Amino acid sequence: MARFLRLLLSGTTYTRLLHLWVPMLVVSVWLFVVPSAPWVPALLLVPLGLVPAVRRGEGVQARLLLTPAEPDPGISEAPAATWRDRLRTVLWLELRMLLGGATVFASVWLPVSCFELARCAWGAAPAGIPLLDRLPPHPAWALLAPLPLLALYGVVVGLGALLTAAARRLLGPSAAERLAALEERTEQLLERTRIARELHDSIGHALTVAVVQAGAARAAGDPEFTARALAAVEETGRAALEDLERVLGVLREAERPVSARPTLADAGRLLESARLSGAKVDAEVTGAVEAVPGPVSREGYRILQEALTNVLRHAGAVPVRVRVAVTGGTLTLEVRNPLPGAVPGPGRGSGLRGIRERAALLGGTARTGPDEGDWQVRAELPAC
Repeated sequence: MARFLRLLLSGTTYTRLLHLWVPMLVVSVWLFVVPSAPWVPALLLVPLGLVPAVRRGEGVQARLLLTPAEPDPGISEAPAATWRDRLRTVLWLELRMLLGGATVFASVWLPVSCFELARCAWGAAPAGIPLLDRLPPHPAWALLAPLPLLALYGVVVGLGALLTAAARRLLGPSAAERLAALEERTEQLLERTRIARELHDSIGHALTVAVVQAGAARAAGDPEFTARALAAVEETGRAALEDLERVLGVLREAERPVSARPTLADAGRLLESARLSGAKVDAEVTGAVEAVPGPVSREGYRILQEALTNVLRHAGAVPVRVRVAVTGGTLTLEVRNPLPGAVPGPGRGSGLRGIRERAALLGGTARTGPDEGDWQVRAELPAC
């Protein structure tokens, strides 16, 4: 009973009824003008459905009236792009007219039947309604009088649900549209993953530098060293805020270019930040680093940033050897530092996974782990 009342009081039931009635308004006008040719409207729907824009109009109507409360009903609003879509639109128009005709017939005949049954129960003679014109007046017909109204309710709800299912089938996205939607969704997921890596690398590096500098300044007890440490924290924090603002800008503006992201040409600030944190950085840059393609240079910067962050986080102020080389179409990034007391297991940590993921996405390789008494991060990326 609750479901019955819910459907009876639902606005969707009546918007679907309106959608079924709409095409019959045109048919009614035609039948009023030329009643001898009722088949003409159905015939005219064939060339009409072949017009690409008709599919868009039908999709908009279907979403508005058949599924008003669903954010993603599975009904396309794009014009027909292929002959298959056009033929599906023709079939939809014919089916909509057929179900609309059945709904109009039921909407007229069933209430009239209810009225005639009530008249017969009252003692009046039938008024020539088919199937009811032979009923003798009798009070028992009062028990059957509500049945046509219940049948009308069932017809309206059932045909509305049937038309909605047909709309999803015939006006739903084509294979090309589904593929385009899947590609767009994949791009969004990849972009979210990239942004998560950006935040991890940039903010993680800044926080690591701040923690290391604060601890060193507290332990040193030297005002001059404390001032340098605070300056390093300030500089690193400003850089992190710039990175954060850029990432948030990407989230706000989907079409914002990524050219503003730092590249290996900006690696000097990473090395200086590590030096200010107490690490003894020995850097060597060879080859035409400025000629490395933008995407590779940007990802190389992040790999270098994550490697230095791991050194500061796990080894502290230790000697670090950084090598950036471009030779034979390959960009090589190598960061080495003495092993800390506890050697981390291979492959653990989101930072190390991020380094390998970045390298793999560019078609390169990355290795992390102990090597000849040092901890090594080595990435080789295509530079051409």
